[in-house]
Amino acid sequence: MNRKKKFPIVLICALATSLTASAQKKSYISIDQATDIAAQNNANVQISEWEHKISKADFHQTDAVFLPQISVGYTAVTTNNALNAFGFLLQQRSVTSQDFDPAKLNHPGATQNYGADISVKMPLINPDMIFARKGAKLQSEVYQYKKQYTKDMIEFEVKKAYTQLQFAYRAQSILRSTLSDVKQIHQSVKNFYDQGLVQKSDVLNAQVQVNTVESALAKAESNVSNASDGLKLLVGAKGDETVYEPDSLSQSSAIYNNSSFSSMRSDVMAMKKAMDASNMMVKSSALSFVPKINAFGTYSLSDSKAFGFNQNSYLLGINLSWDLFSGNRNISKLRSSTFQRNKMKEEYNLYIDKSQVEFNKTKRDLSDLQVEINKQQTSVDQAAEALRILSNRYAEGLTKTSDLLMAQAQLSQQQLQLAQAIMSYNITLYYLNLQSTMN
Repeated sequence: MNRKKKFPIVLICALATSLTASAQKKSYISIDQATDIAAQNNANVQISEWEHKISKADFHQTDAVFLPQISVGYTAVTTNNALNAFGFLLQQRSVTSQDFDPAKLNHPGATQNYGADISVKMPLINPDMIFARKGAKLQSEVYQYKKQYTKDMIEFEVKKAYTQLQFAYRAQSILRSTLSDVKQIHQSVKNFYDQGLVQKSDVLNAQVQVNTVESALAKAESNVSNASDGLKLLVGAKGDETVYEPDSLSQSSAIYNNSSFSSMRSDVMAMKKAMDASNMMVKSSALSFVPKINAFGTYSLSDSKAFGFNQNSYLLGINLSWDLFSGNRNISKLRSSTFQRNKMKEEYNLYIDKSQVEFNKTKRDLSDLQVEINKQQTSVDQAAEALRILSNRYAEGLTKTSDLLMAQAQLSQQQLQLAQAIMSYNITLYYLNLQSTMN
């Protein structure tokens, strides 16, 4: 192949390599940066913010319990109805003696009336609506605590995803180091084979081990991208092709022994406020049986010509209403509200008990993981020492290739298990903090 044909292929390969490198561009991110970005951009946090705003708007609908309702209207009417036609004349204050002519009273012809009016309704005493307003206020507080609970949960999920990303990088690093060591073993076995010191099966076993580690490393590299994508989803980084690079994985040094379950957590407080709101609705339903007092008033302007406002009138009054029987509607509503309140009390108590059990379990899990980390660290040290001894013996021809490969595999496995234990410990600690500090 000549240079002219080679050049485009080389150029295409170079461009493809460049695009792949740019598509896999890495960007460092700390755990604090991740949580701060998620608090602003996470979709669930934004949804909870809108829910809180909706609940506040719903609460302000109950301002009508104290504020007047005012409406303005303008009406143009024409009629030949005898009663209405005479009434229009009275509204316009234009009645004359000729209007009492029986023939004209019975056949008034087309009569027009143009009127503007302002109507006002003023609530005075509505006990049921007052307690309904209190219930709406508590419901708004429910969503305020839910918003805080969502933020706390997303912070935990971000820390969990960040820790999983740290583990993915640690696993990748361990497997890269393992692959390097296994390749060295494979090369040594080949050299020994060339010298007639080992059998062909030893070379093949070493090659199998190289293939196994290469396959595991390829999967580990994919796991890095998968974990990065999971973290990007939580922080709201849409359409970003960057692969996040975190801090190295290490055991958290936070103290947890003094942590205790708190009934002031945001999720618990949300349930408590919802229960209080249901109690207000019971009182509101009970007070629907008492009388209500409201004021009303109307100011009107009438004329026989369009947009004329020659005559005015007003009407003021106070209305007392008492629904003595509503076809069992109010009674059934009261029963339903009472049952709902009792149900929420049971749910609240059950949630408290389950949360306490979950909290205690998490603390025990954390203690168990600390023991596991200590044991795994010892195992890693022992596996490393065993590999060192076998490597020296292998160089002297005193041990088998399979024993050396097994020792290398054992060290890699113990290192991965230690990293996994540290990851589980950190995630469990974040979960314990979530359970004890949500507020």
